[in-house]
Parts: sequence; structure tokens; C-alpha cells
Amino acid sequence: MNYQKLDAALATALNDVQNSEERSLTVFIHTEPILNSDATAVLESFGVSGVNSGKDIFTATLSPNAISQLSEQSWVKYLKRSQQLGLVNRRINTPKLGV
Repeated sequence: MNYQKLDAALATALNDVQNSEERSLTVFIHTEPILNSDATAVLESFGVSGVNSGKDIFTATLSPNAISQLSEQSWVKYLKRSQQLGLVNRRINTPKLGV
């Protein structure tokens, strides 16, 4: 595993995963802008969809083993963990100004 290509959140999350084969981590994969057919095949083998040569950022839910393999690829710039977003459904209480 090339830890220099992982952001801190992803490196920390990898330590918490029990099953290294389970696809449990959603990541952004930042690559070189122009991918050759071998690189495209590697991404598709890990279940990355929408792979074409015009893109350089992909999103996928990967296993720790897949992340390790991708981190070793020369055409992968870095891998960043995607944060789980939640809906905000609350009213912000602002103080009323009196005259």
C-alpha cells in the first residue's frame, strides 16, 4: 500500500475495517487525465462505472485490498475518502431584534 497517495481520513478508516475483501469504503479516485485501456480495465474490474478518458476523478465503494492495489498504480494520483453526508432538517433560531 502506498500511504502517500491516501488522505488521512482514508488511512484511518482502513485501520478500522475488519474484512479486507468487503467493499465498505467510498472513495474518490484521482487519476491522470488520460487513461490507457489497461488503466480503464483496472478501474472497471473494481466496479468503477463511467470510466472514460475525459475524466480524472471517479467515485467507487471499494475494499481495502482494492484501495491497496489502486494506490500502487502509477496513474493514480491519490485516493480520498468520501464523507457520508446527512440531511440537515432543522431551523436555525436567530434572535429577534427589539426596538
